[in-house]
Amino acid sequence: MSTRNWIAVGLTIVSMALIIPGLRSDALTITATMPLLKKPLYEETQSILRAIRRLYDSKNYFVAGLVLLFSVIVPFIKAGILAVIMLSKNPITKYRLYMFVRSVSKWAMADVFAVGVFIAFMAGNAIDNLDAKLHPGFYWFIAYCLVSNLSFQFLHVPPPPKAPAATMTLA
Repeated sequence: MSTRNWIAVGLTIVSMALIIPGLRSDALTITATMPLLKKPLYEETQSILRAIRRLYDSKNYFVAGLVLLFSVIVPFIKAGILAVIMLSKNPITKYRLYMFVRSVSKWAMADVFAVGVFIAFMAGNAIDNLDAKLHPGFYWFIAYCLVSNLSFQFLHVPPPPKAPAATMTLA
């Protein structure tokens, strides 16, 4: 295995270590207040997993499913397939799995989700009666996104050699 691929494996392991606290730790707190009152009218702190649970409990099944799929399931499947790519001896299988992960990575919305949380943070701070605070879970998740994308940039799986074309001979 090449040095590039060893780096990709190492970075994937690091990214998996980052995603666990990224999913479980508090990521964002939104607080709504009235200028006349000192107490908040609404305050909620969420981690990604708690947000999925809350969406599910409030019967927003589709949104909960999308967040679960793209922020939890796809990252773990991607890491699992990377392990299969590294362990596979068949160059055709390796390349096909590599191309599959490459195409799925474009749809792995973890980084889009992180940007969405950041936009919510910025919007919350832009309005006078709303306040938003980012927590460590957000930073863990951002670190996962960056390291995961970097690991895939290091991964190199060459296309399998082409079989020689059969030549016709006339007798």
